[in-house]
Amino acid sequence: MIAIPVIPGAADWINAVFAGFDQSITLFIHKLYVLGGDYMTLVMEIISLLGKSGIFLIALSLVLAFFHKTRRFGTAMCVGLFLGALFVNIYLKVAIARPRPYTMDFYKQLWLMVGQNVESDFCFPSGHTNAAFAAMVPVFILGKKRWSWLALVFGVLMAVSRVYLVVHFPSDVVGGMITGTIAGMLGTIASLIAPRWWYRWNLLKRKNEDEEDEEACLDSAD
Repeated sequence: MIAIPVIPGAADWINAVFAGFDQSITLFIHKLYVLGGDYMTLVMEIISLLGKSGIFLIALSLVLAFFHKTRRFGTAMCVGLFLGALFVNIYLKVAIARPRPYTMDFYKQLWLMVGQNVESDFCFPSGHTNAAFAAMVPVFILGKKRWSWLALVFGVLMAVSRVYLVVHFPSDVVGGMITGTIAGMLGTIASLIAPRWWYRWNLLKRKNEDEEDEEACLDSAD
């Protein structure tokens, strides 16, 4: 396994440059706890869970890629998720090595109030937000705009949930939005240039044809 070198001083530089931004936005989002208390925390934990390791989003993209009518969506989402995870989770997080906000005194009291969720890796950019945008940006681009904008709402809610739970700085989720949007756009491009046979292939239709052929053989045997 290739060791990713840490960029010296990168985490400290980000902490210093975005200190005011991160603190003010975190306090603003924390007002949701004041309004909703533990019920709001539960909602945010459920939203965050949908991005855990990208499992839900990966499963959704594979299901969409399986069916003929939604294959372009699924293809774009799969490619976007793969590229986003490769760049963010495999490289950037390790190279920047930014500690989680709850390791700092300013954020710890907020973290203690909203469930004390613990993450095992570094935090910049946000992997959950990156995955959400990598999957949802293709849906927004390829879908009908009267409903596809809801995909971006999901991405924003994912970003808010990560800041609310104090497992990410606001600058982390902004970074995740940027990387996820780029990955999602690349995934969309990949889906548009994919070979035509990929979109003509229909597994369900083929399965039905095989069943019809089998029934015909049985009928002829009778």
